[in-house]
Amino acid sequence: MNPIAQDLNQIIEKGNPYLMEMLSDMGRNLFFPKGILSQSAEAKEKAHKLNATIGIATERGGTMHFPSVMGSICSIRPKESLTYAPSFGIPALRKVWQNSLFKKNRSLAGKIISLPVVTCGITHAISMFADIWLDPGDVIVLPDMMWGNYNMILNVKKGVTISRYALFSESRGFNLTAFEEKVREEAKKHDKVTVLLNFPHNPTGYTVTTEEGKRIVEILTDIARKGTNIIAVTDDAYFGLFYEDQTLKESLFANLCNRHPKLLAVKLDGAAKENFAWGLRVGFITYGCKIEGDHMAVYDALERKTAGSVRGSISNASHLGQTIVLRSMRSESHMEEKKEKFRVLKNRARRVKEVLSDPIYKDAWDVYPFNSGYFMCIRLKLVDSETLRLHLLEKYGVGLISIGERDMRIAFSCLEESEISELFNIILQGVEDLKGLNA
Repeated sequence: MNPIAQDLNQIIEKGNPYLMEMLSDMGRNLFFPKGILSQSAEAKEKAHKLNATIGIATERGGTMHFPSVMGSICSIRPKESLTYAPSFGIPALRKVWQNSLFKKNRSLAGKIISLPVVTCGITHAISMFADIWLDPGDVIVLPDMMWGNYNMILNVKKGVTISRYALFSESRGFNLTAFEEKVREEAKKHDKVTVLLNFPHNPTGYTVTTEEGKRIVEILTDIARKGTNIIAVTDDAYFGLFYEDQTLKESLFANLCNRHPKLLAVKLDGAAKENFAWGLRVGFITYGCKIEGDHMAVYDALERKTAGSVRGSISNASHLGQTIVLRSMRSESHMEEKKEKFRVLKNRARRVKEVLSDPIYKDAWDVYPFNSGYFMCIRLKLVDSETLRLHLLEKYGVGLISIGERDMRIAFSCLEESEISELFNIILQGVEDLKGLNA
């Protein structure tokens, strides 16, 4: 093992020995190298005469560039857009995002969390999380309805076992009973259990209520107290898009932090959906756990391992993307812009509910609960979802996502309010078409 990794492990062990049990084999071996990058950082600070360390080209005291490239970027200097960003992310952006976490999550007040490490979007954050914390054969608990890419990242690429529970109960809320039974069942078989919590949920658009969220935290804390290492990772891709009063308005990460030494909270989030900047590919990984002594030393060690994982995969996330996000978040208009887009999406979600309250649809499908995010799902009663998807696409030019045999996902995020009624009427007509063919 590299001596730098050994030093980081000693710091982590001193602050919370259970974290060492949770780290994957790769995670224990990860470190941020003291090679070219650290030497370049030292030179950037002290080499006031000549600096021949960084693998970029310069001329006339600035970053070498094509005018045809900078002509598209306009107001952002080459130094803030074309150069390499640190593997940790731009320091100012990391701090601004951390500050925003405290503003958006009141339950974080008084708690100490890590500085976020920047990733190339949340998909990359999930992959980095898996590398650092999961070994092949480890178990991760997920609902039966889930984003399909979890399977690719966690099971296909990493070899992790996905253990599923039913997302919804008969009372049409989060299935706390199934969730608790599944996590306790896995805790009897494994020393470490990872639980991935994705709210607002993809594909259903459901976020737990305040009471459901409180109970999830209690369940995981109790299992940790009884001796199982619990990693609770929150995929908060659609954070903030909460449309109903009873919906939990903060990340579960905020209440999972600092609960118990055997409970590690990991927050995955980013600018993609929160700031409507999907293609900029700016995501974050943030840690919160109970630590004895110097919190920041342990968090610094975890950040270095995480940045080492980023360095070993993509080197660093886009400097241009990070700069654009940072400038947007610092702008005076940022919050008003965010509120404006929130209102648009909330009105679309409300319109979907209005349309689907019409009894003409009740024989064709049931509607899964939804109260947030970009999506909602229907459960078809009479036809196969993939058959209907293809029929709607070919006959009516309407595109939807089929999930399993009977579920269909509708992204109301990309529908104008005026288009929503028409869409569901076309879906109903498609069901009627297929019924006629099968008669």
